[in-house]
Amino acid sequence: MATFYLILVITLFILAISDLIVGVSNDAVNFLNSAVGSKAATFKWIMLVAALGVLVGATFSGGMMEVARKGIFHPEFFFFSEIILLFLAVMVTDVLLLDAFNTLGLPTSTTVSIVFELLGAAVAISLIKIMTDENALQLYEYINSAKALAIISGILLSVVIAFSCGMIAQYLSRLLFSFDYEKRLRQFGAIWGGLGITAITYFMLIKGAKVASFMSADLVQSIQHNTMSILLWSFVGWVAILFLMNQLFKINILKVLVLVGTFALAMAFAG
Repeated sequence: MATFYLILVITLFILAISDLIVGVSNDAVNFLNSAVGSKAATFKWIMLVAALGVLVGATFSGGMMEVARKGIFHPEFFFFSEIILLFLAVMVTDVLLLDAFNTLGLPTSTTVSIVFELLGAAVAISLIKIMTDENALQLYEYINSAKALAIISGILLSVVIAFSCGMIAQYLSRLLFSFDYEKRLRQFGAIWGGLGITAITYFMLIKGAKVASFMSADLVQSIQHNTMSILLWSFVGWVAILFLMNQLFKINILKVLVLVGTFALAMAFAG
């Protein structure tokens, strides 16, 4: 039996590598489309920025593993063999699903996929236990219903929030730069870019620091206590840098903003 479990663990390891390949391929469409479509830089530079974002994002990751471990179901109510089969089913399904979406050219959310795969597999295993064991618990005792509902609600709510915020930001951006583009860019480009990069800095540094594996508790606490100072100096610094880049080197500020956004998106997907 030990040999059988060892084979399953090795299979899971191989599937994890395959899942990373198809998962990152799928996510790449999501965080590269803006930069590639707007031609903010050459394809090689865009890929370099995205690769750096993925590397940095991996160091800030941590939350998704907790979701997989105990966010959807209660692992203490399952046997080891059941847990192994559950994760094996999840990995096989995830690889096939994401590969199918990649083949059809349909980008999807890897987070949504893994959450619902975990939920479906946990429900299936729980139903089998209930049908085959008279002493089994009720279905709601196996599934972490409150956490699962909170995650699903958060996913649905994030779509609404992202749509609303994106619509407002796009409207303001078009209102500011659509008419007399070159003059407006010289006047307000640095301020707009500084505001955008400061907002990105807030989510990357202030929010990301909470789950970063290399951040000490004292450093996280220090960042949280000095949030306003960090954001203020970040805004002033980025406005100055972007203004000088535009005036001295004639660099399009909006292209810089798109590349920074691509880095942040890649970092978020990797995390």
